[in-house]
Amino acid sequence: MEPWSVTFYIIIMLASVLMYFLRQYTNYWTRRGIPCDTPHFPYGNLDGFKKTHHIRDIVRANYEKYKHTGPFGGFFFLLRRSVIIYDLDLAKNILIKDFNNFSDRAFFHNERDDPLTGHLFALESQEWRQLRNKLSPSFSSGKMKSMFPTVLSVSEKLKNTFDRHLGKDSIIEVKDLLARYTIDVIGRCAFGLECNSLRDPNSEFRAMGVKSCTKSRHGNIIDSFLHSFPKLSKLLRLRQIDEEVHQFYMRIVRETVQYREKNSIKQNDLMNLLIELKNSKQGLSIEEVAAQAFVFLIAGFESSASSMAYALFELALNQSVQDKLRAEINAHFDKNGGVFTYEDMTEMHYMEMVMKEVLRKYLILSHLRRDTKNDYQTSDPKYIIPKGTLVIIPADAYHRDPEIYPDPDKFDPERFSPEEMKKRHPIAWLGFGDGPRNCVAMRFGKMQSYIGLSYLLRNFKFHYCEKTPSPLETDVSVHHFTTKGGIYLRVERI
Repeated sequence: MEPWSVTFYIIIMLASVLMYFLRQYTNYWTRRGIPCDTPHFPYGNLDGFKKTHHIRDIVRANYEKYKHTGPFGGFFFLLRRSVIIYDLDLAKNILIKDFNNFSDRAFFHNERDDPLTGHLFALESQEWRQLRNKLSPSFSSGKMKSMFPTVLSVSEKLKNTFDRHLGKDSIIEVKDLLARYTIDVIGRCAFGLECNSLRDPNSEFRAMGVKSCTKSRHGNIIDSFLHSFPKLSKLLRLRQIDEEVHQFYMRIVRETVQYREKNSIKQNDLMNLLIELKNSKQGLSIEEVAAQAFVFLIAGFESSASSMAYALFELALNQSVQDKLRAEINAHFDKNGGVFTYEDMTEMHYMEMVMKEVLRKYLILSHLRRDTKNDYQTSDPKYIIPKGTLVIIPADAYHRDPEIYPDPDKFDPERFSPEEMKKRHPIAWLGFGDGPRNCVAMRFGKMQSYIGLSYLLRNFKFHYCEKTPSPLETDVSVHHFTTKGGIYLRVERI
């Protein structure tokens, strides 16, 4: 037999063996009688992912199809064996009661080679616990109160920027201006820098902020590998953060820390708190300081800006809600002679209801991820989550379930009145996650959103116009939920 033919037969044999094991692997759930759509290499059950479908729509479709079949269903997240949790009691156990078995988020991080990924959101087990304990005091009510004047001053600039734009046209693209606002707030509070994005839309800090949320270091194939096998990717010393973004944020953090320490400068911002941790007995390295400031940026910039934009969009379509919210805002401003206090912000109950409804309809991170440390037996003997399985808690699907929220496309803040909330399962709303790994910066996210919206609604009325998108179109090319194009509204001075 010719050597080439031997090689050919060996290749065929190896391919056949590989196909056999791949078929066995992807038939895992079906063999156990647990519902699972047929996965396809290499995207698993994410057919059309980042091309024609957003991940939230793929996961929601699975939930709607199988939610009455059992506590969870089988799924393949790219090449990784996963489950989607349908039962809210099971979701609560995973997030809270049995948290120790599901404490890790299963996101890529490689703090040695890619230090900006070594942040609180991605770290695991003991590293996460230690860092969370160090950082939690930084987001207490007292610390938020100290940052409050800074956010007020940027919100005043936001109001003035809207006012300047009205001098040209009554139609304003609000999404872009709000992104510039959150960049300026986070630049001041996390990095101690005057970014001036509201004045200069082409500022370097804003450009890098946008790039950090939209540009990856690799293409889709490597990105898929990072998401499917984060631990193996770390062993292979792969990196995720774009090199230009990495160099920019490491440089400005080093320069800021050096300047403040050299000149004994203290400010009421997150950077000051991180420097104090760096110089404490607990200690943070300069790379850890940069990573925490960086995640504060990427978590707060896109999510808060988008949530505020969707709030204005819905308020423009629901004038009675807008009027009621404005009345609450004015009452708080007026009782102190036009001064807005931290205590006022915490007492804005209707604002809370409005923003919970915004996050119900427009959840930025559509699902929560957890890694299974050990085999987990549910209340149904047939349903066991094996060790190493990726757990997907489909928060967006819960938020859009008509059995939980009747008429889910309707914008109705009254869903979050105290009376209505008592009627629902406590896990039915996951705007900031839940359990020990909920959003550590929740108070800050609320603060910058509530203050920014308060300044705008006190001074302007928002209406839909011929350029207002209807419906909003999802950008399927990114992991988090965002919409294509801008959100144009007609704005009127009060």
